[in-house]
Amino acid sequence: MSNEAVNRVSGHIVLGLSLFAMFLVGGAAVLAMLGAFEPSPDGDEGATAHLFQLAIVLLLPAGLAFLATADWRRPLGVAKRLAVPAAALIVAFSTLYYMEHLR
Repeated sequence: MSNEAVNRVSGHIVLGLSLFAMFLVGGAAVLAMLGAFEPSPDGDEGATAHLFQLAIVLLLPAGLAFLATADWRRPLGVAKRLAVPAAALIVAFSTLYYMEHLR
């Protein structure tokens, strides 16, 4: 596979994982606001939290592959492709912080 193909695939993976993480946290927040989501009394975080953690961990190798194969002669193009994933992660972690500390 060429660097360009690896960069394209890893960019799509980064985008997909960050949006997946955002929708997981957002869905849990909506359910919590509706009263349909209660934490387990035994301290288990549940499948949603584990999927979120897995998505965040998988972002590391995908992000490294994206950055390693990026065309650094055009850094603005690299930054543009990371803008939506970065915004999705900011929303996900902000919502998570709100749910944990301010709710």
